Amino acid sequence: MKWFKRLGAVVLFAVLAGLLVLGLYVWRSFPQLDGTLRVQGLQGAVTVERDASDVTHIKAATARDAWFTLGFVHAQERGWQLEFNRRVMRGTLSEVLGEATLETDKLLRTLGIMQAAQRQLDRMPPEARAALEAYSEGIQSFYANRPQALQPEFLLLGVRPGRGGKAWEAVDSVGWSLMMALDLGGNWGTEFARLSAAQVVDTPRLWELFPPYPGEPPASTVDFAALYRQLGIYRSAPEPGAKTSLAPRETPVLGRLLDDAARSWSAAFVRDAGLSEGKGSNAWVVSGGNTASGKPLLANDPHLGLSAPAIWYFARLQAPTLDVMGATLPGLPFVVLGRTRTAAWGFTNTGPDVQDLYIEQIKPDDPMSYRVDDVQGQAAWARFDQRVETIRVKGKPDVQHTVRSTRHGPVLSDAQSAHARLIDMKRYVLSLRWAALEADNNTALAMQRVDEARDVGELLTAFSGYHSPMQNVMMADTAGRIAYKAVGRVPLRRPDNDIRGIAPSPGWDPRYAWVGWLAYADTPGQGEGQGEQPAWIANANQRVTPPGYPYFIGQDWSVPYRFDRIVARLAATPRHDAQSMARLQGDTVSLATQRLLPFLRKAQSSHPLAPAAQRVLQGFDADMRGDSAAALVFSVWVDELTRGLLVPRLGQERFDALYGKRHFRSTVEIALEADDAWWCAPRGCADQAGQALTRTLERLSQQYGDDLSRWRWDTPHIALSSHRPFGNVDLLARWFDVRVPTGGDTFSVNVGQYWPNDTKVPFASRHAASLRAIYDLSDLERSQFIYQTGQSGLVFSSRYRDMSQEWSHTEYRFLRMAPESIAHTLQLVP
Repeated sequence: MKWFKRLGAVVLFAVLAGLLVLGLYVWRSFPQLDGTLRVQGLQGAVTVERDASDVTHIKAATARDAWFTLGFVHAQERGWQLEFNRRVMRGTLSEVLGEATLETDKLLRTLGIMQAAQRQLDRMPPEARAALEAYSEGIQSFYANRPQALQPEFLLLGVRPGRGGKAWEAVDSVGWSLMMALDLGGNWGTEFARLSAAQVVDTPRLWELFPPYPGEPPASTVDFAALYRQLGIYRSAPEPGAKTSLAPRETPVLGRLLDDAARSWSAAFVRDAGLSEGKGSNAWVVSGGNTASGKPLLANDPHLGLSAPAIWYFARLQAPTLDVMGATLPGLPFVVLGRTRTAAWGFTNTGPDVQDLYIEQIKPDDPMSYRVDDVQGQAAWARFDQRVETIRVKGKPDVQHTVRSTRHGPVLSDAQSAHARLIDMKRYVLSLRWAALEADNNTALAMQRVDEARDVGELLTAFSGYHSPMQNVMMADTAGRIAYKAVGRVPLRRPDNDIRGIAPSPGWDPRYAWVGWLAYADTPGQGEGQGEQPAWIANANQRVTPPGYPYFIGQDWSVPYRFDRIVARLAATPRHDAQSMARLQGDTVSLATQRLLPFLRKAQSSHPLAPAAQRVLQGFDADMRGDSAAALVFSVWVDELTRGLLVPRLGQERFDALYGKRHFRSTVEIALEADDAWWCAPRGCADQAGQALTRTLERLSQQYGDDLSRWRWDTPHIALSSHRPFGNVDLLARWFDVRVPTGGDTFSVNVGQYWPNDTKVPFASRHAASLRAIYDLSDLERSQFIYQTGQSGLVFSSRYRDMSQEWSHTEYRFLRMAPESIAHTLQLVP
């Protein structure tokens, strides 16, 4: 007994000691928010304040020290986020996560993100380069001083920031801006999807699968199915997928979980790269003639992938030549969305066609050459440019990855397994031309000048140098001016280019080459500098080109359901104020649901719950509220119906590759409204709708029981801000992810896009308002903001998720340059 007591005491002591060590580590990992800290690299003293809204105020004697300190603060609060993002764009994830992320590394190395970033940095004007260098020096200084313990992600993965080099460099900031351009300006995935679908459906059906914008004819008259069939581009048999070893791995449990999580994340990243569908935003600006104050109001909520920590960090930068406040991106030294003392601006994604896939024909007797016909159509051949990338892989030998490039750009087929499964790569490969990779990309300089703008005119001038990704910018100033301008570079194509970049084009044909760039003066615009001031301007990623616009810049715009709802709500209120702006940002009515709801109400099902479901649906007004059972029934029914219509035509494997982030809602609408027997085979659309309802009720009753009064849309439709990479590890996700119930759907103003192909959480909101902001130009100190997690990137911090409930309920915090109270003050001294 005495021995057991001693053993128990030893165990208790070990547990307490472990808890003490853990507690000490947690305490040491918190950033210093008060007092004085000596920082190497500063040129003068800087004050860092956190106000009651938890916005960070950086007050410096020079702009250089302000940018430096923002880098220091980003490292302090978001160190792992910076490290992970840096490894993604550099293609070095496998060095710390193993071969699970090898395909991601190959893709990023093939794109040449860092090579393009270096070319752009080399050509950058000195003032912009100075800002990037100051910022990177601030990050490096933080790690050199190391005033706190590293975040737990570093500890769990055995990673040291900047191992083998610096933790951050100026070129990394340029690279991260290119990654944002990839996220928001990618459409090669849609081009490849058209190529894939054209193998199994004819061209008229292809245009129903990927319809043109409502009211427009198809952008191309080319018979794609015939073109690709004549070229013989497709494999005669599917390429077998890579085999995964089933041999047991001598790896700890956590290591296996991390490996599986990283593999899952990497596969999704590579599959969805070049796909911008669902990555939209809302923004509108109301002129003073339609507001209660007589001055403009501007509202903005960019829709991006939800992550924990959030993509944004709110800060104010104050120096003699600089006073700007709003959303910064960890990795960049600028306020990207926000306000100065007298002007405000917001973004939505334009979504033009700035990427083209080219079919490169390989010379039959020389696999290192590809076809390049001259202007007379005479066949000629050129050599692929090549470079070898060495990818370090944790626990494995280094991998040598050969990158080939053509005159158009990198050969994507060498890094996308989906290409090898579809096309005959002994005869053809696909290369990419992408506007963002051009050496004259000076987006950093444009953002630096935007942060210094004092009115709409100066904002318009500053954005003239903006490059990628193309954005719709809403602007307003305290003098009452409002404006909209599409800013960024869009390629011009030849008049005889009959494909117009919407699907892969023969790379040897000179007709399909780019011939220049659309001038800034010719991009769409409205308001200041464009004629009469409108009552309001709104954008929700709908078509931005007016009727008769002489340039083709794309056709794959978002369907205009959100835009139509915004315009209707703006018109319904004679005088707007901040409260009406907030109500509109929180609006969950889905016009897309209204369109299909009559078909669901008429659906016949033999399921025992069908009468109860129809009673719920009869009172449903298409408001996708979180507490709505009807919203849940409708959403699952649309998913089941989409599968029922498309899988027989595309095949399960192809459908799985295309569905998810791509919703195919327009295809379902076309089929039901036309009662299309081909899509609805074998027994018609009414039968398909009924069968989909039966499957829906079976699915929901198994999950939630038979009492419909207990069904809620926000039970599966949580807003999921996922951590990278721990969000895919169930054991860790409960700590690192941020989850809150929410309403809305892909088509409501308060958007909540879900990925129905996700096997774990198919209806979780993955793309939503990554922030909400309302700027009151009658008094910019009454401006408000919120986003879905919190300022801290440290999972143990109370500030990691403290905004989530406010965001879920469409509540806000003040965004003030002169806040009523300061919660923390830290003095940084050289």
